[in-house]
Amino acid sequence: MSATPPPPVSLDDVKIDPAWALRVPAVLALRRQVLPLACVDGKIFVACSDPSDTTALEAVERFTGFPAVVTHVERGSLQRALQRVYAEPSRASRAANASGRQDTLAGADDPVALSSELLHAAILRQASDIHLEPTRDDLRVRLRADGMLEEYARLPLAAYMPLISRFKVLAGMDIAEKRAPQDGGFTHRYGPQPQRAVDLRVATLPTKYGERMTLRLLALQMESLDLKSLGFSPLDFARVEHFLEKPQGLALLTGPTGSGKTTTLYACIRRLLTMAEWNIITIEDPIEYDIPGVSQVEVDSADKVSFSKALRSALRHDPDILMIGEIRDPDTLDVAVKAALTGHLVLATLHTNNAASAVTRLADMGLERYLISATLCLSLAQRLVRRLCPHCRTPRLMTAVEARTFGVPNLEGQTVYEPKGCVYCAGRGFAGRVGLFEIMSVNDSLAAQIAAGVQEEALNKEMRAQGVPSLMEDAAKKVLAGTTTVREALETTATR
Repeated sequence: MSATPPPPVSLDDVKIDPAWALRVPAVLALRRQVLPLACVDGKIFVACSDPSDTTALEAVERFTGFPAVVTHVERGSLQRALQRVYAEPSRASRAANASGRQDTLAGADDPVALSSELLHAAILRQASDIHLEPTRDDLRVRLRADGMLEEYARLPLAAYMPLISRFKVLAGMDIAEKRAPQDGGFTHRYGPQPQRAVDLRVATLPTKYGERMTLRLLALQMESLDLKSLGFSPLDFARVEHFLEKPQGLALLTGPTGSGKTTTLYACIRRLLTMAEWNIITIEDPIEYDIPGVSQVEVDSADKVSFSKALRSALRHDPDILMIGEIRDPDTLDVAVKAALTGHLVLATLHTNNAASAVTRLADMGLERYLISATLCLSLAQRLVRRLCPHCRTPRLMTAVEARTFGVPNLEGQTVYEPKGCVYCAGRGFAGRVGLFEIMSVNDSLAAQIAAGVQEEALNKEMRAQGVPSLMEDAAKKVLAGTTTVREALETTATR
């Protein structure tokens, strides 16, 4: 009896790797209905409408330099993916040498086409940043996706200055200034009509071999920005929801740079918009997501509009809810606390290692302990880890050394998972990121201890006694659930 063939893959669920998809000319891909998806174990996985079309597969092998493996895909999802990858005009194609290394880009002498391709590749990869780094011999192009840097291409030095100048013009920078750092930004529209837009922040920095440039893509995944998708446990989600239902108070989101604090803030704002008709004002540096129905203020780098100035002005506009991108100084903290005391719900970020240390940080900034206990309702510490691809993760048993590192009982010998790489995750083994959380919901007991001036260690002990899991414990739960790996969890939660 013959085995049942696997069901066709929906490309709507597949992470297409632009480093390989864009090597094939758009004319060939659209005419022959063929799409390289990713390189896994030295083979190119290819989606095509006609698996018997050996000529098209041979062409893919010629352009990529690797043997092609046909992937059975849903015909409708293939059409959508082809439109997504190749439908835009002036799509440059990738050229590869015999080893398949990404050394050149066809159209590298055309800065307009080249800049368009790099932006398109970053959007396809759902990257947060594009890095253009000149070296002695060439220009290295890297993308940051899921928090990790990936090399996308090596460009000849002849393409360096025209490309940098093209982005400077788009960002409103001075193209003649090469020895001083600059900042700018622009909006890029992409896709079929009606087109979508992505805002980019652009920064340059003079280095030994010339200016390096970083382009940050803002708000690429706004549609999926939802509290339930961030990785909260049911209990933690309930704690956050309980705070959002309060008429006043202060919530602090803590963690290092890049830990997803701003994303969580935006998700909270979007949740509040579904609950009632609010007057919401945000003060940000910069505005990363455009939220309809919210008045968003951007802090000016020239200090014409600082956090504290904007916050004082915002209070004159009768807000129900205030979001502060970051509490950086005692002046901003003073205004935020007064707002929380006088009938406003205030959400802000702060740089600390865990939930309880937010209390220490506020005290160090000069806030009296009784004011902390009176205003602070929620302190949420978070980190981001890469999410394992559920299609190719491989099981193993946790070692004794790993179990001791977590410091959580009964972990040794439990099943955990490692990344492998498949067509769904573009060969990376990971797809997306998920949050690790520690949430201190300030109840009467904790408020009394904060007012009494107890130290962090005592606050942490009280939280554990109340059943609040630490960051490390939440990480262990997500490791055992197969959401992330032991290495990801330990590297992200490790503190000095």
